[in-house]
Amino acid sequence: MASFQAVKKAVNLPPTVRTLPSGIPSAPRLNLAARAPASGHHDHGHGASGPRADVPTRFTGVSRNSATGLVSKTFVVAPTTTIFSPRLIHSSAVAKDAPEVPDFTPYQAQSDSTNRALSYFMVGSLGVLSASVAKSTVTGFLETMSASADVLALAKAEVELGGIPEGKNVIIKWRGKPVFIRHRTSDEIQEAKTADWKKLRDPQSDEDRVKRPEWLVMLGVCTHLGCVPIGEAGDYGGWFCPCHGSHYDISGRARKGPAPLNLEVPPYDFNDAEGKLVIG
Repeated sequence: MASFQAVKKAVNLPPTVRTLPSGIPSAPRLNLAARAPASGHHDHGHGASGPRADVPTRFTGVSRNSATGLVSKTFVVAPTTTIFSPRLIHSSAVAKDAPEVPDFTPYQAQSDSTNRALSYFMVGSLGVLSASVAKSTVTGFLETMSASADVLALAKAEVELGGIPEGKNVIIKWRGKPVFIRHRTSDEIQEAKTADWKKLRDPQSDEDRVKRPEWLVMLGVCTHLGCVPIGEAGDYGGWFCPCHGSHYDISGRARKGPAPLNLEVPPYDFNDAEGKLVIG
């Protein structure tokens, strides 16, 4: 009867060792502190210290053969030692030397004054650019605060002088205020010039209040409390404020009453080409 034998075959299995987060393999059961028995040619006189933990487990068992070959084989695992000491395996790569620092000598300036002209040019250009931007910003901000077109349209007022007869008053509105325009006669002009203006409450000559003797231009607002005086009235033949009794002469100077100052003269000019009075 033919017989057969069990065939033993070696197989290389992939490693199943767990790796720690640091990259070092984990070998908790590897005991490098265990010592071999004090026997044989490896004895160094350290004495026996029990079985090594890194020695493969010794199997014991009983085999039973039959006429046809190996029938059964029973294995018993021997108890392991209780000695346990983890081994710290260092598997880090060898630290390399620091890389060589490049030489930047060819790119450096030969002297401190080599690029000084370029530096001054860049600094000056940036300064001019910054000043231009700042000016534009400030100008734009101030333009938002300027008067609108409708307000500028009322900044000036024009009056036809030919329509005002001699010895008459005309009242117009300029910037929300009344303006008195009187075409004075020669007698009124003489009276305004001969008055002793140095003794008045607000000393001012008639020549300082008019650009042309025949035309008197004033704001029709009382200097006391802002009332509007009445023309061709009062003790001096000029204007009279009925609210508090202020009297102004033919030149608009305060002569009597609580008014502290003369009637204000606005800025104006004559347009002889068109025969107009431009106020403002």
